Amino acid sequence: MTDEDAGRRVRGDGSGDADGDVPVVVSVDWLAAHREDPDVAVVDVRDAWEFDGIGHVPGAVNVPFDSFRATEHGEAEAGMLPGSRAFADLMSEVGIGNDDRIVAYDDRNGVFAARLLVTAELYGHDPDRLHLLDGDFSAYNLDHETTGEAPDVEPTDYRAAYEERGPLVPLATVEAAVADPGTVIVDTREAWEFDEGHIPGAVRLDWQELVDTETRGLLPEDELRDLLAERGIRPGERVLLYCNTARRISHTYTVLRHLGFPTLAFYEGSLTEWEAEGNTLETA
Repeated sequence: MTDEDAGRRVRGDGSGDADGDVPVVVSVDWLAAHREDPDVAVVDVRDAWEFDGIGHVPGAVNVPFDSFRATEHGEAEAGMLPGSRAFADLMSEVGIGNDDRIVAYDDRNGVFAARLLVTAELYGHDPDRLHLLDGDFSAYNLDHETTGEAPDVEPTDYRAAYEERGPLVPLATVEAAVADPGTVIVDTREAWEFDEGHIPGAVRLDWQELVDTETRGLLPEDELRDLLAERGIRPGERVLLYCNTARRISHTYTVLRHLGFPTLAFYEGSLTEWEAEGNTLETA
């Protein structure tokens, strides 16, 4: 099995990186304390009307979710990726540099923000400098100041290239993984979707189960690990993630990176491709 087939071996243990010990998922207090650091780029992925009308984290730039998604499946390199040129232009326009530490947030428990982070990683941004806000804008707004003023932005020359050795795996790898005892295939959709049809052998882990509905952030780490172990998802095995269009798995992927899972495989094509290619589904 090649590295490409296996999925990316995640660097570090998820708790921090060598140049600042910053975890993958950062707290609202961390963001409030570091949002003005010269290498920190705060990105709000909500719609423009929310960014302007409701307010945003001071200094944040607005990159709405639909702006970094393809309009059709398979339009660019894979799945719903927007294309490297389009992504580079988008990042350049809002003043993000290749060496910036990106902290992304939304107002949907992080699922849309996580998709931005995965997209950036797939186009070559250092994953050690990609971070999700624990909680979302509502959580930040409870204890910290927000603003309606748009930041002054100086365009950059962001470079993006599809990372061939990244975590994405092709359809053939997923087909082979169905019979691979060393791989746990994880369906991150809701229970009713899973029951109607899923990749054979998959276990269900609705991405929302990882979220504390009161804090809007992640469950405490011990609860996360217990839940994952209960579903048979452990660090010692390759974890292959899918949903319908690779939005929801972006959140689960980011959480598993945060927890230090070493080998993660990201099926960008997800069920959209699986079914289009004539593969069978298993029902509950």
